[in-house]
Amino acid sequence: MSGDGPELLEAEDLSKSFGGLRAVDRLSFAVDEGEILGLLGPNGSGKTTVFNLIAGALPADRGRVRFSGRDITREPPSFRTRLGIARTFQLVRPLPNLTALDNVLVARLYGRGRSTALRTARDESLDLLSLFGLSQKATTSAHALTLAERKRLEIARALAARPQLLLLDEPLGGLTTTEVSAALAQFRRIQAEGITLVIVEHNVHAVRSLCDRVIVLNSGRLIAEGRPAEVLSRSEVIEVYLGKASRAALQ
Repeated sequence: MSGDGPELLEAEDLSKSFGGLRAVDRLSFAVDEGEILGLLGPNGSGKTTVFNLIAGALPADRGRVRFSGRDITREPPSFRTRLGIARTFQLVRPLPNLTALDNVLVARLYGRGRSTALRTARDESLDLLSLFGLSQKATTSAHALTLAERKRLEIARALAARPQLLLLDEPLGGLTTTEVSAALAQFRRIQAEGITLVIVEHNVHAVRSLCDRVIVLNSGRLIAEGRPAEVLSRSEVIEVYLGKASRAALQ
């Protein structure tokens, strides 16, 4: 079940096991074009594995992934990137010895709708750095950036690939309150540009204010889906999924 718009991404009956552990268990959901979908759950619930299945970093044991109506279940990550799927990582992964500019430039040269002119790609990369407040760090090596700057760089790099769908894996982790507010504003601007977002995040207040819809996983299975305020008030989500200690955080 999805929202009211046309479906951009469909996951059907997805399963993935690691040895005897079923990380994703016959999971089905859809993402509507233009929405911000929250993918919620405790550590070990399968959220990042779902991202890996969508992005092609892991093969599914069973099930299907469709993007814009096209079956991409067996396609490699590079093909999915060219179609319009980009992602960030929970532990940011810039190219540490390259400058901030070169990190973005690589994605602009090799992503979807890639630029074949180096000067054009460089100008577009500088524009993205400016958008994320990194203009003054263009010539700084990625390993010398702060955590917040590396997170912004990773999102800028993902956007350089010109995605239709952006998968954000805990982009707010480790950020201050001020940095979280700035990041949420950036995510809304990205959505306003017509990019669909799926966000894994433990900051419940941010999810409540940002997401149009959320789905909740427990041991790889979908246990709740709907508008954030409604889903986050369900007893099974509070008690079973997020834990009793999280009750106060959800109020």
